[in-house]
This record gives sequence, structure tokens and C-alpha cells, in this order.
Amino acid sequence: MLRTSEWVSLGHPDKIADYISCYLLDRHLERDPKTRFAVEVMVKDQIVTLGGEIASEADFSDDELTAFVRQAVNEIGYTRMYQEKWGRENTICGDQMEVYPLLGRQSPDIGQGVDRDAWGDQGIFFGMALDRPSSGNMPRDHYLARKLGQALFKSRLGGLDIKTLVATEDGNASHVTVAIPLMDGDWNEATVRETAEEITGCRNIIVNGTGRYVRHSSLADCGVTGRKLAVDLYGGNCRIGGGSPWTKDGSKADLTLNIHARKLALDFMRENRLRGVHTAVSCSIGSPEIEVSYQDGHGHELKTEKMEARPSELIRKYGLDKPIFTRLCREGLFHAVR
Repeated sequence: MLRTSEWVSLGHPDKIADYISCYLLDRHLERDPKTRFAVEVMVKDQIVTLGGEIASEADFSDDELTAFVRQAVNEIGYTRMYQEKWGRENTICGDQMEVYPLLGRQSPDIGQGVDRDAWGDQGIFFGMALDRPSSGNMPRDHYLARKLGQALFKSRLGGLDIKTLVATEDGNASHVTVAIPLMDGDWNEATVRETAEEITGCRNIIVNGTGRYVRHSSLADCGVTGRKLAVDLYGGNCRIGGGSPWTKDGSKADLTLNIHARKLALDFMRENRLRGVHTAVSCSIGSPEIEVSYQDGHGHELKTEKMEARPSELIRKYGLDKPIFTRLCREGLFHAVR
């Protein structure tokens, strides 16, 4: 069966937006572990718009938020040195970002549900796990797309705004597509191809399908939080529910129940010695109870159950009251799962 997954680097505009939101959340959690945070980010050219709600004792000023945004973009690698190397007309620089905060406080209607240690929203969330330790118990196409993309991002063979796509057939990579800006001559492209072949075992490789990729980052594309959910979750292998995990604190189901759905799938697979498991989790606003359905890879139900899953317990379980979110955004959401 043909399976396909994509991965994008932190330098992609949508991931720049995700990373900024994670960076801001970490700064708030350092001062106030009980922070409630839901901040969406849009990045276009060198302008960043923040929109959402924060309830926190941290209480940062607009100037401090601006400084954090600039630090986050520099941390990705969009520095003055990078811009000078590749040209102001081709990429952004963290030090030059303009920031417009449009932030309020959490609705008291939502807050009253969270205050009694229940979920602040209704939602559905999906998870999966495969008995494949060599690929981190993840689908192989997703694993290879991520591994290749991360290797290219670290290599600095070209620019930072990288996309990889890997298709597998019966578990073997059948074709690979790479978009990587600012290829500096034939030698770099050959090295990209060699890296792709070494990691995926595939020789059917396309690099920069249009033939030219220079202008990149948010100069070439508008970035918005939550637009890369397939990249962040399971690629083309699993249904996707809920919203973006990166723009939320641990009291939000979009973050915590996406992680928990993965953990439930892993545990059920291991306990029952199965080749793979899919989970479907639902919650209701104001309730600490969740409903869980376990299914095989063909969608056949294996078990259903109701259980109490209080936000505070899962926050402690996965360490979501600590400033770990930029690390998760870099390494992958499921690094919170053990």
C-alpha cells in the first residue's frame, strides 16, 4: 500500500509561527507554571501578529513580547548573518521583526470549567502506534520524511525553509521530494541527493521541482499557526482531530489529549502485543471524563471505555507545566510521551 508523509523545517513560515507561540508560552511558564495560554501567530514578511488569550501572573509588556518574538526567530536561524549571506530581498531577520500583540484574557465561561479541573472545550482526538521500534513506533513514511528533513536542516547546505516528502510502498521508500532554498551550485544539490538516498534508501529523488527556489521564509509565504497538523502528528496515516497543539497550554485538550491519544495507543499495543493500534478520544467541556475507542488498522473496533482523565493529572504526567514547548516544536510533539 502506498503511504505518503511530508515534513517541514522550523524555517518554514507556518513552523516559524508555531515556534514563536511555543517560545512565548515557555517564557510565561518560567514565571507562572499555572499560565493559561492560547495564542495564534501570523507571520508575513517581517511583521508578526499575535492574537489570543493569556491568563498569567507573568504579565509581560508589549516590549518584552516583541523581544521574545525576535529571539525566537533568531533562534531558528534567521539572524543578521544569515540575511547578509543570502540577501535581504530573499529572507527575514529576527532582529527586524515588527510585532503587533492583540491579546486578551481567557473567557470566564471557559475558566470556570478549567478551574474545577475539567476540560475547557469539547473535542475529538486521534492517535496511533505501530510495533516498529526502528522508526520510533511511527509510520515509516512519516519517520523518513522527518529524519531526512532534520538532517538537511542541520546540514546548512542551503536555506532554512525546507520541505521533504517521502512515499513508501510496502514499507520501502518509492519516491522522495525535497524543496530546499538557495542551492549553491551543483555540488550542493548532489549532496542533498546523496543524503536523501542514504537516509531513505530511495534513488527516485526530486530536488526543487520548479528548478529555482531562492526567495523564502515569510517573504515568500504567509505563515500561520496550526497549518501543519499532518506534519506534527502522523502524516498521511491517521485521522486528525482537535486544533493546533503548539498554541496552547496543558489545560487545553488540543495539546494534552493529542499527546494522551498517542500514549493510550502505545500502551494498548504493547499490552495486547498487537502490530498496530489507532485510538479515538473525545471529551466534553466542564467534564474530566473522556471516551476512548481502540481500533485496528482497518478501523475495526477492539475496545471502548470511559475513564477519568483530569487535566492536572495529565499535565503532571507529561511535564506540560514546564517550559518544554520549544523543544517539543523542534523535536516532535510525541517526545513528551514515554
